[in-house]
Amino acid sequence: MNVSLFATCLVDMVQSNIGKNTVELLERLGCTVSFPKGQTCCGQPAYNSGYVKASKETMKNTIQVFEDAEVIVCPSGSCAYMLKEYVHIFKDEPIWQEKAQRIADKTYELTQFIVDVLKIENVGAKLNGTATYHPSCHMTRLLKVQQAPLTLLQNVEGLELLEMPLKENCCGFGGTFSIKMGPISEQMVDEKIASAEQIAVHYLIGADAGCLMNIGGRIDRKNIDIKTMHIAEILNSRQ
Repeated sequence: MNVSLFATCLVDMVQSNIGKNTVELLERLGCTVSFPKGQTCCGQPAYNSGYVKASKETMKNTIQVFEDAEVIVCPSGSCAYMLKEYVHIFKDEPIWQEKAQRIADKTYELTQFIVDVLKIENVGAKLNGTATYHPSCHMTRLLKVQQAPLTLLQNVEGLELLEMPLKENCCGFGGTFSIKMGPISEQMVDEKIASAEQIAVHYLIGADAGCLMNIGGRIDRKNIDIKTMHIAEILNSRQ
């Protein structure tokens, strides 16, 4: 299957290792992966901050970049959801709404694509240790992808998956929320880390680079011995 990778701006600029592992994983599963040039941010940060007109230009660029794609796969539940949200955002612009619907219909978050489209539940990954999964807000509550990442992680050889207390709580990132509401965000991420510490895991796994950047940064500052990893890195592990 031909897959067009929508890498997201965080992966492209800050955590390129997630993109590399996503490509390697998809190719190992038999996909041909392309990286369409001209892709940028999905527009979510600007849109959520109220800059609707400016963000629409970014969204139109994304639509044009991916309009010829067979399938769009994104290693981020939040950004994958945003591409689907374009349909509602362009409700008063019929031509662009039609284009947005075609984009939405062929967009998948990475684990959703592997389980629901490729029909694969065991990717042959191996990693020894204990881990917990952080279900990010947008991926769980808006995109409604809940079981696919757990199914894949439960089949990683050597990995013991433990459920984190209060796992459904936000990590405090929320894009610009963490900047505008710093003290509240800090308390929220501290609560998330405390939940992971309660079950004494080696790895805290997520499917959104923003959450992992927020949680991982705080873990580093507090010198806590838990490693944050994106699910693409876990699923591509062969250790």
